[in-house]
Amino acid sequence: MRAILEALSSWLDVGESIALATVVWTEGSSPRPLGSRMAVTDSGKMVGSVSGGCVEGDVFQEARRVLAEREARRLHYGAVEQGGWQVGLACGGKIDVYVEPLVDIHRLLVQALQRDETVGLATRLDGEGHLLAWADGRLRGDRSLAPQLTSFVGASEFPWSTAELTRCAEGEVFLEVFARPSTLTIIGAVHIAQPLVAMAQLLGFHVRLVDARRTFATRERFPDVDELVIAWPQEGLIPETLRPRDAVVILTHDPKFDVPALEAVLRSPVGYVGLLGSTATQDRRQKALRELGFGEQDLTRIHGPVGLDIGGRRPEEIALAIMAQIVAVRNE
Repeated sequence: MRAILEALSSWLDVGESIALATVVWTEGSSPRPLGSRMAVTDSGKMVGSVSGGCVEGDVFQEARRVLAEREARRLHYGAVEQGGWQVGLACGGKIDVYVEPLVDIHRLLVQALQRDETVGLATRLDGEGHLLAWADGRLRGDRSLAPQLTSFVGASEFPWSTAELTRCAEGEVFLEVFARPSTLTIIGAVHIAQPLVAMAQLLGFHVRLVDARRTFATRERFPDVDELVIAWPQEGLIPETLRPRDAVVILTHDPKFDVPALEAVLRSPVGYVGLLGSTATQDRRQKALRELGFGEQDLTRIHGPVGLDIGGRRPEEIALAIMAQIVAVRNE
């Protein structure tokens, strides 16, 4: 949903009628995961994906029918033979796509996601209602779905957004949790940080850039970073950005920055810690950390030299290696 949030917001602002298509069931080698979405307007605009291209054309036409008839429908797509004319999935899997008109509950969902709130959505697949639930207990919509949805949402403890198809007295219900975006905190406004900011944002991270050097940490050099923090690492690393689903990458390559940053993050539950520098640099930083009382189990949390070994040397290639490693660790 977050992937199409900007388009949805702009369409709602100009009064477009919108149909939402959501992958609600998969079996086998499905091209897109549960919760993947595509949106279609009555004027013919489209954003998002439910299959990576296999069935988008058919879903687009069905969405236009849903908008015309104002009635939801559930579509099933299975495997098709190569070269066949029928609509289906070339990968051999199966998916169900639920297509419905965008209603007021979805508008509230868009607003909640724009505020980076953790929120859950339950959708009855008989077309009879929705429930929106916040981590603080607020509910809007069909309260008969509350037992299933509130237990699924929890108290914002989900590491990643997740989805599930379940069954209750009301029939089949699709449950989703939209967690606050993961935060990548970059220590060091160095050259590598510029492509790293862009790649992290492309992957859905909220990016904070921390550096005490005002000459480096400027909006001219980093116009698109979400937060630019001029502070020493131990001041700029705040608890709210050090959750298990978050990441910290230290690029300063200077002990007076590196060691305080490592000391702060290793005392937190942050899920990924990356440190730029050669093997010799890593050894020196670990020696300093041992002197501060950290044990071997703490030091194994550090990914250093940072990034997957893809042989890259250019800043863009190093940034790619870093983000690839963060994604790999997240998906372990």
